[in-house]
Amino acid sequence: MLSKKIETALNKQIRLEAESSQIYLSMASWSETKGYSGIAEFMYAHADEERMHMLKIVKYVNERGGHAIITDLVAPPKDFKTPEKMFETVLSHEIFVSKSINDLVDITFTEKDYATHNFLQWYVAEQIEEEATARTILDKINLIADTKSGFYMFDKDIKTMFPQDQV
Repeated sequence: MLSKKIETALNKQIRLEAESSQIYLSMASWSETKGYSGIAEFMYAHADEERMHMLKIVKYVNERGGHAIITDLVAPPKDFKTPEKMFETVLSHEIFVSKSINDLVDITFTEKDYATHNFLQWYVAEQIEEEATARTILDKINLIADTKSGFYMFDKDIKTMFPQDQV
């Protein structure tokens, strides 16, 4: 059985994961309308992955005797200016999500809920991958600078840059 403190914290994380999915969906739509089909495909997959992260927590909360609450969401931004600025936003957001996961892990220690602590270890490892992916993409964008041909190749290759289980 989950303590109320952990149930509340997990419900907050459910909302954060849902909002993450919406942010990446908005990024995918923006990319698609700007002609960045590769980035759009990557971001659509990323949005789906974030939704699966949310569902995993929803099921966990309910299985542990809590009640997963589905709330309204904050609307994501609609314009990202450039792909570089968009991926800077991705990195910043993933760092924010990592902090939220770490805060959750801390709560599991104070509540002595080692089952939830164990459950969250997957998210800790996942966030390391998410941040590394965003940093790698930004490194690649910085390598090509403002060259149109380089960016064309980047957009073409991003959909295959990372295995789908990592996206």
